[in-house]
Amino acid sequence: MDWASPLMVGQFITILVMAVALGLDALSLGIGIGMKGIRKWDILKLSLMIAVFHMVMPLAGMFMGSYMGSLLGGVATIAGGILLVILGIHMIYNSLKGEAAKSVDHKTFLGMLVFAISVSIDSFSVGVSLGMFAGDRALTVLMFGTVGGVMSITGLMLGRKAGRWVGEYGEAVGGVILLAFGARFLL
Repeated sequence: MDWASPLMVGQFITILVMAVALGLDALSLGIGIGMKGIRKWDILKLSLMIAVFHMVMPLAGMFMGSYMGSLLGGVATIAGGILLVILGIHMIYNSLKGEAAKSVDHKTFLGMLVFAISVSIDSFSVGVSLGMFAGDRALTVLMFGTVGGVMSITGLMLGRKAGRWVGEYGEAVGGVILLAFGARFLL
């Protein structure tokens, strides 16, 4: 395989653009979660989980192929949107209610899992679409995972810094961001 050939360069650029587009959700939603306040160790764990899901989801989608694409493509996006809307509403409610209500804890395995799946579920739909085309699966999966992980670290760190500026309203602002992205998926 000649990596300098125009076909390979074009495939690399296409995959990179798709990876960045899919990683934007991790970046934006990471800002929302980061505003709640998050430790660096949790940023690393959550970003690694997102990177893994950004590899597993498109790979699973690629194996599903074109048959399942028309059946599940829209459902996957709707499910991700519903998860984000629920999480956003929950965060807004908890910030307005005060300390009495317990928020979804992004430090727990289940909380990280829900977040990682919600930002990675679009990768499944893209993977289903990519399954129809002959391409380098390893390059695609590694690129999606790397870019998704790096963009989630960036978003979580930016949110962490912004959360200090926003103060006690950080959770509400983060909830609004999650709610807005969830609504975008549903519309």
